[in-house]
Order: sequence, then C-alpha cells, then structure tokens
Amino acid sequence: MILPQDTYLRLFGVDRELLDRLVAAALSEGGDYADLFFEDTSYRDLLLRDGVVASGGSHIDFGVGIRTLKGEKTGYAYTESTDAASMMDAARAAATIARDAPETGPYPTFPFPGKPNPAADRYPVEKDWRTTPAKEFLPLLERLEAIIRSRDSRVSKVIAMLSAQQSNILMYNSLGELKYDTRPCGTIAVSVVFSDGKSQQNTHVSRSFRCGAEMLSESLLQELADDAVRNLDDRFAARRPKGGQMPVVMGAGASGILLHEAMGHAFEADFNRKEQSIFSDKMGRRVCAENITIVDDGTLRGNRGAINVDDEGVPGQRTVMVDHGILTSYLHDRISARHYGVRPTGNGRRESFRYNPIPRMRATYMESGTDDPQAIIASVRSGIYVDEFANGQVKIGEGDFTFYVKSGYLIENGKLTAPIGDINIIGNGPEALSDIVAVGNDGKVDPGAWTCGKEQSVPVSCGIPTVLVSKLTVGGE
Repeated sequence: MILPQDTYLRLFGVDRELLDRLVAAALSEGGDYADLFFEDTSYRDLLLRDGVVASGGSHIDFGVGIRTLKGEKTGYAYTESTDAASMMDAARAAATIARDAPETGPYPTFPFPGKPNPAADRYPVEKDWRTTPAKEFLPLLERLEAIIRSRDSRVSKVIAMLSAQQSNILMYNSLGELKYDTRPCGTIAVSVVFSDGKSQQNTHVSRSFRCGAEMLSESLLQELADDAVRNLDDRFAARRPKGGQMPVVMGAGASGILLHEAMGHAFEADFNRKEQSIFSDKMGRRVCAENITIVDDGTLRGNRGAINVDDEGVPGQRTVMVDHGILTSYLHDRISARHYGVRPTGNGRRESFRYNPIPRMRATYMESGTDDPQAIIASVRSGIYVDEFANGQVKIGEGDFTFYVKSGYLIENGKLTAPIGDINIIGNGPEALSDIVAVGNDGKVDPGAWTCGKEQSVPVSCGIPTVLVSKLTVGGE
C-alpha cells in the first residue's frame, strides 16, 4: 500500500528542509553517502492454546536509523524519537563513527529517481489490520481449532496463532531520493500434537501474506486444517530408513528451504565480497545443469517476500542468480554494488530502524523445468522422497549443510513405499546443485511464514519444483 507522500512526512514530523539538514549532519565528517530510514510499525497478535486465550496484545515501534558510509566503514545510529534535536544527535553520531575511514574514491550514485507508484503496488490492502476489530480474530482461531479437532480423533493439543503488522516507511538519502511505503504482513499458524496412546506426532502449518485482514477466510482455515492432518497415518507409521549415500527426490514447495539455506545465502554479495562464500570465484561460470534457473524475486504480488522498494530505497525487482546453469548475479545492497561496480538488486534489507541494511533474500526459488514429477520418482530404483524439512545448519564458506527431514517415503523400484522420518540429509550446496539431474514442471513457492535470521530477522519465502539429486548422504539406521 502506498499512501500520499505528505502522509509520511506528517507522521514523522519532517519536511524536505529538515531531511536535508539531517543528511548534511551525517556527512559532516567527510562521509561519502548517507541515508535516513524512518519506521512506524503497528503489531497485533493473539494466541489460543486448547481453546483458551494464552496471550494477545498490540504495540508500536517507532523511530529513525541514520547511516553514513565512508570508504569501507559504516557509521550507524538510531533514535526512537523523531524530534529534530534527537535526530541531529544521531546523525552526528553516525558521522563520527565513520570519519576515520581511509579514502577510497568517489561513491557511485546508482540513482533511482522518481516517486513510488501506487498503481504498481505489490501489496494492496482491502481491510486494514490496524482498524480491524480484535473481536473478529478470536472466533476465527476457535473455528480453526474446531475444524482440526473434527478431522481426527488423535488430536491432543492445538495452539493457534494470528499475528499482523503494518509498517509505514519513509527513506531519504544524500542523492535527494525520497521513497515511502506501507507494508502489511499477516500470518496465521497452528501447531498440533497428535497422540495414539503409544506415541506422539506434531505438526506446524502456517500461511503468511503481504495483504490486509481480507486474507482471513473460511477457505484458508480449511486449507490449514487439511495440511495439519495430511498423511497423519503415515507419520505414525514412519520409520528411520537405512542410511548411506543415495538419490533423493525433493518435493515441490517447502523443500525450497534447502535451496534458501544451502545455496541462497552463498549468493548474497556480502559473503562473496569478503570471500566467505563458496561461490565467490564463480561469477560467469557454470555451477549446475543447463535446465536450472534460480531466482530471487521481490515482485510476487502479495508474497511474504515481496517489496515495492528495499530498505535502501532501491526498487524491488526480479534477480536471476543462476541462468540456465550459469551464475549471473549475486544479491546486492548499495555497498556490495559499489564494490562490484554493478547496480543494486533491491536486496538491502533490515529487521527494523535499529539495524543496518545488509544483502538479504526475498522470495528465492528454482524455476520449473520440463520433467514430469511422477516420472522423476519412477526413474529412481532405490532412494528416498522428502516433502517436509525442519531445522538445519549450513556453513556458508564451505557450503556444507545438514537438514532434518520430518517426513518422506522410501522409493523402491520407482514407487513411493514405506513412510520415513526422523532422518538427516547431509551434503554440500554447490555439489548438490551440480548433482541435480531432473527438474519437475511443478514449481511452487511455499506460502508459509518463513523468516530468515542472518544477524537480524526478515520475512522471506522459498520454493522449488520436484527435483532429483543424484546423491546425498542420508543419516538413517
């Protein structure tokens, strides 16, 4: 949602003359570039545990962060007040922090002129979260719990949660660019514990979108309930398979978390600029098969990772990182773009005004290929199919990863057979990428509430089609 420019100026109590004075103060110790990031975020949340309200509330986060860049040094300061004196103090503090950096030459401007365009808004709001009465949320969560309990008699505990936030953002920099945005984000999630008297299974499902409270519908509740109880009998019957190196088919959608963690982070330009990424010397080179294209996209309408502009005022855009197997772009903020002599890709993101922007993903996914998903499975004589990943660990420099697989199936003679679970998938990101031998035609971006925690937390999304990795290590029996 993009409101009139004057709405943001009034909200933060500033005008162009004051903004220019703040930038001048931030540059007063010889800085090359400065920017201001104003934020007003309203949060609302409600949590229902077994039909009883366990917590709920609302709060507002308000303030401005001021950044000065000089050479390779960053000065950053923030204040929770936007009165002129407090902001001037923060601007001078940022200038002082950056002042001792050695000179490195002119700072590339990479201008992005023009005003935000409401007609191109990627997250229009029909029902404002801030003005929707809280009394509408409790019956919705109660309804969600009732649907889930009606689906299966083994439900023993249900925790349902609704959270929403709406952020008003104003940005100004030493290039004279004034950008503004209003960013909604709504999330509904449910965690369910099932018990058959002998063992327990648990599941967590969520949906998160950049839109207003209009996302809350009966069809959404039914969809969440379907996911919560899907393949429940198989979950109870699941066993750990025999471990070892074998082919692994990854299901479409949520398996994209492995793509995000094991490969996406290694494409972020700060890791490459510091030569900490396994891909730091591979620009322009083939890193995987010709049928693989990997994208980081800020333009998906209503998507959790969508942005109109990033947190440096750079327009959101679709960035192709791997184009038919060739590494063609890292994910850049203004600092890394300066280093590489390229334009920023709209990946400068931050958790709030208290944090410096750094290169971060948005919606990261692999594009669909041409292979039929069933044919991919049928091509495997002995291996596993995985469709639900949980937590994992990745070493960016080496590319090594370990992911916990919550559920999947054995593949025997081209067919899905016994359900499996409680296993680890172990591999190396670049090697796994080069070992993908089939890409399905069923690409899907998962709609769950994914959050990336690289030093600071930002909302993201991920996706992948069904893919076959010829060999990964499975940590089973």
